[in-house]
Amino acid sequence: QVQLVESGGGLVQAGGSLRLSCAASGRIASNYRMAWFRQAPGKEREFVAAIRWTQDITMYGASVKGRFTISRDSAKSTVFLQMNSLKPEDTAVYYCAGGVIPREYDAWGQGTQVTVSS
Repeated sequence: QVQLVESGGGLVQAGGSLRLSCAASGRIASNYRMAWFRQAPGKEREFVAAIRWTQDITMYGASVKGRFTISRDSAKSTVFLQMNSLKPEDTAVYYCAGGVIPREYDAWGQGTQVTVSS
């Protein structure tokens, strides 16, 4: 079972940047994918970005495309989310998730709070 731990959240002004990290432990299969989701108070969980563990194939949600970048360091078993041009509407708890393609994501981190002030 893969375990995930996020870090890097915090408070930032609109227009600023943050980088989130997600450290994975356990056996990671070659057909694994990892993703970031977020959930704001009173809203449903939203897909942010995903990346395949062994290929540079990425996907982004429409609301973050062009501003956020997902990447990975396989040697360190870590996935990153670089968030630029942050907006107040990006405020949410950000969760790291993992799963074997094509199954659903079945490993989740505890979440990290990102707050963007206007």
